[in-house]
Amino acid sequence: MLTTTAAFTVSQAQAAGNLNVICSADVVICEQLKGDFEKQHDIKVNMVRLSSGESYAKIRAESRNPKTDIWWGGTGDPHLQAASEGLTQEYKSDKLGDLHEWAQKQAESSGFKTVGIYAGALGWGFNTDIFKEKGYKEPVCWADLLNEELKGEIQVANPNSSGTAYTTLASLVQIMGEDKAFEYLKELNNNISQYTKSGSAPVKAAARGETGLGIVFLHDAVAQAASGFPVKAIAPCEGTGYEIGSMSIVKGSKNLDNAKVWYDWALSPEVQSRMKDAKSFQLPSNKAAEVPKEAPKFEDIKLIDYDFTTYGDPKTRKALLERWDDEIGAIAN
Repeated sequence: MLTTTAAFTVSQAQAAGNLNVICSADVVICEQLKGDFEKQHDIKVNMVRLSSGESYAKIRAESRNPKTDIWWGGTGDPHLQAASEGLTQEYKSDKLGDLHEWAQKQAESSGFKTVGIYAGALGWGFNTDIFKEKGYKEPVCWADLLNEELKGEIQVANPNSSGTAYTTLASLVQIMGEDKAFEYLKELNNNISQYTKSGSAPVKAAARGETGLGIVFLHDAVAQAASGFPVKAIAPCEGTGYEIGSMSIVKGSKNLDNAKVWYDWALSPEVQSRMKDAKSFQLPSNKAAEVPKEAPKFEDIKLIDYDFTTYGDPKTRKALLERWDDEIGAIAN
């Protein structure tokens, strides 16, 4: 049981009322956060779980009459887009100085309208039983996913709804160049059985034996392995992108004081150390938080210098998604 009462001020402890939260992470961690927060505060949390792209779309659609107070989790690109469009508002938490440099940079680049709460590298997870049974070669590079033997064995999310899939798209563009990345994606489409709505769904399908491989954040693949499924996580040999999972307060929040209570609470080491209990194995942003032993180590992964500012920019993001719709979505299986 998490006990962090002493970490909160009297005003926080006395806060009451409601809080409307969008959670863009796995449903298990979303439910754990809601339960822990309500146990420690006299605040009722109304939470909805949506993927990053869906969350951004909802907040944008409701901008004239916001129904959400805080957006927790999901990839940083749509958070940065929301910040640049004035959909979220500045807040400098007292805990900002306790965070890793990458989390602080995320806040600074957005004008303190969002902040990094965790980080995770991109890769894939494959079902080792399926691969052994069918004699497939273990895919260790992006190029290996184009092997003809994997036709119909791969799932990845749709980048319009999924932050994971948008990070995949933006990472490939940065690794290969835009035209070559889209040539790769067209060829990869031959092996795709389904473009899912949620970013973590592909590796869950692989874990259940419904597909051979899912392109996901590595911590999502590790979570399936930790749950006892025959899943192996791979970081691609050519290099890969990564996410800075983020948190933002919605501009025009009707429960602003309570949103700030959640924001400060969610940045605390006690709360971030609890994420592993929900089999959430990202790297926490608070320097004092416990790093799960299962978390993929960035020093063991060939990471690209992911350009969050460029690929979180609304124009860049819109152009890439439109091109994906025209060239990949139009031919999707």
